[in-house]
Amino acid sequence: MARHYPTLTRNGFLLPSNIKASYEGAGEGRRSASWEATDDGINSINTPALRNLRARSRAAVRNDPYAFNVIDKRVSNLIGTGITPRPTTDDAELRKLQQQLWDDWVDESDADELTDFYGMQALVARTVETAGECFVRLRPRSPSEGLAVPLQLQALAPEFVPHDKFEMAKNGNVIRAGIEFNPAGKRVAYYMYLSHPRDSSSLNAGYNQLVRVPATQVLHIFEPMEPGQLRGVPRLAPVLKRLRSLDNYDDAVLFRQEVANLFAGFIKRPAPEATQQPRDPVTGQLLSTDRDGFTPMVALEPGTMQELGPGEEVEFSTPPDAGNNYPDFMRQQLMAAAAGSGTPYEILTGDMREVNDRALRVVLNEFRRRLEQLQFGVYVHQLCRPVRAAWMDMAVLSGALVLEDYAQRRREYLRTRWVPQGWAYIQPVQDVQARRMEVQAGFGSRSEMCLRNGYDAETIDTENAADLARSTDLGLNYTTLDAIEPIDDKELP
Repeated sequence: MARHYPTLTRNGFLLPSNIKASYEGAGEGRRSASWEATDDGINSINTPALRNLRARSRAAVRNDPYAFNVIDKRVSNLIGTGITPRPTTDDAELRKLQQQLWDDWVDESDADELTDFYGMQALVARTVETAGECFVRLRPRSPSEGLAVPLQLQALAPEFVPHDKFEMAKNGNVIRAGIEFNPAGKRVAYYMYLSHPRDSSSLNAGYNQLVRVPATQVLHIFEPMEPGQLRGVPRLAPVLKRLRSLDNYDDAVLFRQEVANLFAGFIKRPAPEATQQPRDPVTGQLLSTDRDGFTPMVALEPGTMQELGPGEEVEFSTPPDAGNNYPDFMRQQLMAAAAGSGTPYEILTGDMREVNDRALRVVLNEFRRRLEQLQFGVYVHQLCRPVRAAWMDMAVLSGALVLEDYAQRRREYLRTRWVPQGWAYIQPVQDVQARRMEVQAGFGSRSEMCLRNGYDAETIDTENAADLARSTDLGLNYTTLDAIEPIDDKELP
């Protein structure tokens, strides 16, 4: 039975009929009779669908080139070579010491010893984009293991925390989607499997039981799309069905073209008389037939000139081609898939036809703005910041970093600026000149311009000073920045 939602009139009365005058999308007429739209909460909607969404998203990435390209290009632009920290403390010696210790730990951070911390950022981002979310465990280590800082990270698939676990804990807390909340609504623990619950190599090992892990040891990385959302949804969720249908259609067209490439012909003979047995028109020998009474198929070789018997003729097959609307149809559907996945069509397909540099700049700027939102709102906030805090705590506790007043000034020591890898220039000459003009006009600093490229100004200055000293000692003379004359835009191609 349809529900009627009353609206306030000018006099304050509630009249159900006034809904017709508000929004067309809220109407309940004949055109909207089959429009099913639930008003349930986000967790009631996505939790039952997560298993299928994850499985189908992973299958699409494994088998569909466009789905793979969406995830691959988004991860490469989100993380690149890594989101790196820059301590903001005024103590230059302390900054240098922290950076050296961090660089040593980066290579040892992965508990599986497969990559470094920046590689783990890419692994986490790929898992979030493909499966909707990723869990990272903070694993303190013994000082005897010889790590720069006795801490390692372990990336875990979302299946390690069951999304269908809803119950009351023995301590009075509530467990929702495998996450335990206290009465204040704060996350206090995660219920995790010791191994992947659907990994065939672990089912027989007896490790598929749940354990309670304090929330201080777990990082949950996902992009919340609605208030109160508990679990993440794969990036491809809005376009999974479209991509599958498009892949099936493309396969059908490809198969049809394969059939069309088989140049097949059929020899037509008049029906023989009852007493006459067919003979080969070349050899004159009687034709042999199979058990079904048919003559064997004849192969067509290059340069063959086959003489046919009296009354025989050849008819060639004419299968249909791909059709003139195939390119336009594919382009339109891929544009919809690109829009639904948050990826520009040109990056999704590599199709740069009829795209000039100005249009490409607009497309890339919009794409980059969206990725920057994710970089700082998700990966810096949910992954980099807590990892840096845990790293600093373990560095001080282990004695790798000596800070006598760390307990009193912890917040100050933790202040860090996270710098993603810089975007490549679209037009190198013009982009560099624009940044130089920004610095000269006071709209930005050299440090800011270096950070935009993902580099540290102090490191660049140190390297420049070393290069200058070495070239002076060797009697070399190189062009400096001040000697470079601006290039007129008219001289550019």
